Amino acid sequence: MPIYLKTIGFSVLLIGILEGLAEATAGLSKGYFGRLSDDVGKRVPFVQVGYSLSAISKPMMAVFNFPIWIFLSRTLDRLGKGIRTGARDAILSDSASFQTKGKIFGIHRSMDTIGAVIGPVFALIYLNFFPADYKNLFLIALFPGLAAVLLSLNLKDKTISKQKSELKTSFFSFLKYWVVSPKEYKKVVIGLLFFTLFNSSDFFLLLYVKQSGLDDKLVIGVYIFYNLIYALFAFPIGILADKIGLRKMFLIGLSFFAIVYFGMANSSNLYTFLILFFLYGIYAASTEGISKAWISNIADKKDTATAIGTFAGFQSICTMLASWITGFVWFWLGASFAFSLIAIITVIVILYFLLITNEVKRI
Repeated sequence: MPIYLKTIGFSVLLIGILEGLAEATAGLSKGYFGRLSDDVGKRVPFVQVGYSLSAISKPMMAVFNFPIWIFLSRTLDRLGKGIRTGARDAILSDSASFQTKGKIFGIHRSMDTIGAVIGPVFALIYLNFFPADYKNLFLIALFPGLAAVLLSLNLKDKTISKQKSELKTSFFSFLKYWVVSPKEYKKVVIGLLFFTLFNSSDFFLLLYVKQSGLDDKLVIGVYIFYNLIYALFAFPIGILADKIGLRKMFLIGLSFFAIVYFGMANSSNLYTFLILFFLYGIYAASTEGISKAWISNIADKKDTATAIGTFAGFQSICTMLASWITGFVWFWLGASFAFSLIAIITVIVILYFLLITNEVKRI
């Protein structure tokens, strides 16, 4: 995606603004649709509609390359993710016990990321025969997306209790959950959001690798390598997290993240990039599914989709700002300064979670 945007004339600053707006605009829907899923007592329809929108968005990228159209396509993709995220994660949470959340969310991240390996591998093979033919790649991406929608038809809703507090779910009604949410939830989410505020899109890492002299196929290869490590480690790390604690595993992941960004600020060759993206895969496996498992353990079962959706909604705003901040800092002060700043902020977040350790003992 970032390589394609560069080929049609997008600057790193515009990519940051565009990606940030798409994430925030659509990401706010995660809170609304998570709350709506809890209110109506259904999960599966949200999953099916969400995957359908994401599938449709891919071929749209191939139709026009105007900034507004690209923004609409990216927003539709993120909207699909927003619709399905809370409901899907609630299904995962309901399938696990308190002691197996890491395992369940870990295997989900593993399977999801295997797809993120297989897709780019096919893209790499395709680009080897048809260099820079990105538009047809986006058209081809429609078919696995449709396959995912068809497979989702096998899902069946379990009977879950409906919320009775509101007759109508307004777009921002999920914000009320923040007021009534457990104290532990607020403390954990504040730390997670502060980290997100400086955790910019992976687009910037890939752009840096590209600008360091690697050709398109090598950049995609590095991305595949990262996702392969992520996929291989997500499940065993999830099992380990259940044994040592979700918080401890999350902090280990943040430590790897800080190392990666400090390293990226001072790296420019393929072999160093491979080492750093290996560690980046470990970071992702140690945090993305783990953070949702962590939140689901804090929230009441009837509010699972709302709790995860509320966090995801706030997270999307922070993700937008993170992409803007990184884009501006990179533009004015360079990539090395931007990556060093992100690493320093991550160390501060680690210290924050260590300071509140005694107040979140049960997690």
